[in-house]
Amino acid sequence: MHNVKQDEGAASASGWPVLDIDRQKKGGLVEQIVIAISVMVGSRALRIGTRMPSVRQFARCNGVSTFTVVESYDRLVNLGLLSSRRGSGYFVARHDIAASPQLAVHASPSAIDALTPDLYSGVSDALPVGAGWLPPEMYGEATVLDAVRQAMRIPASRLRGYGHPLGFPSLRQHLATSLSEELFQVEQDQVLLTHGATHAFDLILRSLTKPGDTVLVEDPGYSNLQSLIRHHGCIPVGVNRGETGLDLDALAAEAARSQPKLMFVNTVLQNPLGTSLSQAQTHRLLALAEQFDFWLVEDDIYRELAARGEASLAAMDGLRRVIRVGSFSKTLSPVLRVGSICASPSLVAELVRVKMLAGLTTSEINERAVYHAISARPYKRMVERLVAQLDAARERSIDCLAQAGMAPVARPRGGMFVSAGWPDIQTPEWNGKIVADMALKAGILLSPNEFFMLRAPETVWFRFNVAYTDTPVLHTFLQSIRPR
Repeated sequence: MHNVKQDEGAASASGWPVLDIDRQKKGGLVEQIVIAISVMVGSRALRIGTRMPSVRQFARCNGVSTFTVVESYDRLVNLGLLSSRRGSGYFVARHDIAASPQLAVHASPSAIDALTPDLYSGVSDALPVGAGWLPPEMYGEATVLDAVRQAMRIPASRLRGYGHPLGFPSLRQHLATSLSEELFQVEQDQVLLTHGATHAFDLILRSLTKPGDTVLVEDPGYSNLQSLIRHHGCIPVGVNRGETGLDLDALAAEAARSQPKLMFVNTVLQNPLGTSLSQAQTHRLLALAEQFDFWLVEDDIYRELAARGEASLAAMDGLRRVIRVGSFSKTLSPVLRVGSICASPSLVAELVRVKMLAGLTTSEINERAVYHAISARPYKRMVERLVAQLDAARERSIDCLAQAGMAPVARPRGGMFVSAGWPDIQTPEWNGKIVADMALKAGILLSPNEFFMLRAPETVWFRFNVAYTDTPVLHTFLQSIRPR
């Protein structure tokens, strides 16, 4: 997809090469063009100052619509790779963005395109081994359903308005009290409720970034976040995350080079590895954020599944440079779609303004349901039971995967994921996308490493949801494809 056709007649009359575009692929023409041109720029096949074909020329020689070319060029301008001069056209602006092997332009979108709808809808009949939700019986479905019933008894007077812009006051107060007791001091007015964690990330990006800004992410890391950053015209740059945490030396070098606006990080039970940062690493990460003047967005949605005493960036920083994002998708249900942002008062004021511009308020009924659930007496016992179930399932999963010759990429500290694969398999004919396509035909949804990485993967591994891993259908499939 990223290659240029070399056969006879592959160049247009103007000398511009014809891109090798996969027209059988549903959608994605813009993405393919952006990636192909980015690679050409990064490899210096197109040098700084090179004038790009006009929109009509490019469309004609590649057989695409002018609308597709305009959108592609606009994205490349947002990435900083092209510049637009009024009346003169588009020109190559720089090489260094696309040259980095950790940038999003080198990520293969095919696995994401194929798997995202089923992975998030919950309606597929396939076994959701790669999904991010748990079976309802593990959440404590009786508690959740009772909370929803109570929320539906909303006073008639509350049906007239849109709800408070910050979110349901009782839930914000409960969160402020709980966090103040367990992690760090926070006031109710520093808590903003959102439509899940991804909505929180969107509001933060809308408020703090502009097209062309560099945003640091963990690599591997949360796949939807990478796409969201690109959607805002920002440049996601990966910082390697492994068994021992973040590569902070590489982070420091990248921060000095690109002057990032912010960084997203899972301090505890990172998705997809399940590892947690040490106190020493979080202290140094805060020092780097201070030195290079960037925000830290702490994706803390797995905190309740982690052991007490794990490191917390928000607790260390006191919400001066750290923005803390929470969610209830992992302990109640993702269907409720309630998340939260904790930040400094001045930043919350801006986030509220952007929230109202983008969608006014969030659902008070959903927020009432969450409030009834987490303030009910059984909630803490339910979470303790969930953690114990996950601990047992995780150990069973590691043992079962070992029977298929698969080893963990990192030993998880807790939570719902184990990432494992075949560390010795490094052939281009055998990759995660190929295996995931085979699994779909067998009725299994897998999340290959391409789903989480900005770098080109060197080995083959998958993120497994431990609640669905110990099943005969998965064992049979993995044994049938096990490399010999």
